[in-house]
Amino acid sequence: MTEWKSLKYVVVDLEGNGHQPPDVVELAAVPIVDGVIGEPDEWLVRPDQPITPFAHRIHGISNHDVEHNDTFADVKAHVLRALEADVLIAHNAHVDVGVLERKLDDWECPEVFDTLKLARRLLPGLPTYKLSSLVKEFELGNSLGHLDQPHRAAYDAIVTARLFVHIAGRRTLEELRNQPSGGGSDDEPPLF
Repeated sequence: MTEWKSLKYVVVDLEGNGHQPPDVVELAAVPIVDGVIGEPDEWLVRPDQPITPFAHRIHGISNHDVEHNDTFADVKAHVLRALEADVLIAHNAHVDVGVLERKLDDWECPEVFDTLKLARRLLPGLPTYKLSSLVKEFELGNSLGHLDQPHRAAYDAIVTARLFVHIAGRRTLEELRNQPSGGGSDDEPPLF
């Protein structure tokens, strides 16, 4: 049995511009090494298309906030370095992974752990598995200082990292990997 702490993880969260397909407005990557959550790398970028009013209401990032920022192409090399890990973690991971695969055409996605699916399987009986509800249920949003802004990439990535560490607890890597494929609807529609 392999201890989960033996791998290097990166937790990611993206905020989008509200278009389909979505373009990245903000990205955060939080490393977990030896079971310890590190500091986030984060990028606020200017998307190819403007941020929609709906997306602005969700994450609070305006077109004015990003008008002088780098584009995603400008920070791509830094993002690729931040994503170097054995396992990528995200809540409702297929959304974030899909955007990353489209934006990083030369990137090979590592193994993925979805905290939404992990929580459903390993923390049964909760009324909802929305990230905000899990953060409240397990008090994962404490002591974030200036990063205490739900629906912003750094906040969501840090609380997702905390959720993963909480779920992983005393479990083995094999227990975490034993995720059934598919099944159930996602509580959280993509907010891009």
